[in-house]
Amino acid sequence: MNRLQAIRPFGQRLWLDNLSRELLASGALSRLVEEDGIAGVTSNPTIFHKAIASDPRYQQDLAALKLHALDAEQSYEELVIPDIRAACDLLAPQYRTSGGDDGYVSLEVSPQLANDAAGTLAAARRLWRAVDRPNLMIKVPATAAGVEALRTLIREGINVNITLLFSLVQVEAVWDGYLTGLQQRLEDGNDVKHVKAVASFFLSRVDSLLDPQLPEELRGKVAIALAKAAYARYRQRFHGPEFAALKAAGARPQYLLWASTGTKNPAFSDVLYVESLIGQETVNTVPDATLAAFRDHGVALETLPRGLEDAMTVLHRVGASGIDLAALGEKLQQDGLKLFVESYQALLELTA
Repeated sequence: MNRLQAIRPFGQRLWLDNLSRELLASGALSRLVEEDGIAGVTSNPTIFHKAIASDPRYQQDLAALKLHALDAEQSYEELVIPDIRAACDLLAPQYRTSGGDDGYVSLEVSPQLANDAAGTLAAARRLWRAVDRPNLMIKVPATAAGVEALRTLIREGINVNITLLFSLVQVEAVWDGYLTGLQQRLEDGNDVKHVKAVASFFLSRVDSLLDPQLPEELRGKVAIALAKAAYARYRQRFHGPEFAALKAAGARPQYLLWASTGTKNPAFSDVLYVESLIGQETVNTVPDATLAAFRDHGVALETLPRGLEDAMTVLHRVGASGIDLAALGEKLQQDGLKLFVESYQALLELTA
């Protein structure tokens, strides 16, 4: 068992934060699944922009698509949906053997729809139908409109990866939406057993923004403290009376997914956001460099449930210093959306 595989017995799954035709065609993704235990894949406009810009196979298909009367977004989707399907098919054995717990591939709706609930719903439904795989997850940003869309998508039985979470307030709102959607689905007389959702909590961006404002002893600790606090709330909400009736009906908890896990500050360990947050019923989506670093020298221990008291002390000290972590979360979400939109626009320029 390699170092990455050693995480699995602690109940956490690793997803790869990358997807391209090269990864699929070369067999690299298949090897990551077989050798390292990768149990899912996430994609986003930045990832696909890099792939489409650099891989001649996309260029050949794009040239053919330009002979048809498609707009830039339609051409983009025609390019990447076959890759999403192929990744779903590669991970389908995990999806089946795990009873639907593992083996998911995420595809993002246009971030330009982040404040448009109806538009997000329409795009999510269209992508869900187009990919036509039960182990697809539709990525939706956790804005107010995104949470509204989440409720309806869960009610309709569409798997969701709700993303760009940076604060406990945002996470609680997402869980409220997920639970409401599940309850409505159950009341509609529909099966809740095959609905899966994750809540993607971003880490390194929190520390990158906050660390210059903090004393040295708190630097590199706030994101992990927030994650531990969020996990404690997850345990309360999904392993307590609130979720009991839905659980009895076969519903799944909405796992926390640790995102933005590549360490940006070279003063910190390059596996900081993996080693510190290993625990039951969680996912860590890792970029290639972080995956390679953990494979080389990472240590797998169940660290997530430990140190909650210390984490709460860190958050208390940050709050006492005058930093509003809820407001910070809103800023980071808006900043993240802006970057997503810029990446998406650059992507559409490639496919126009």
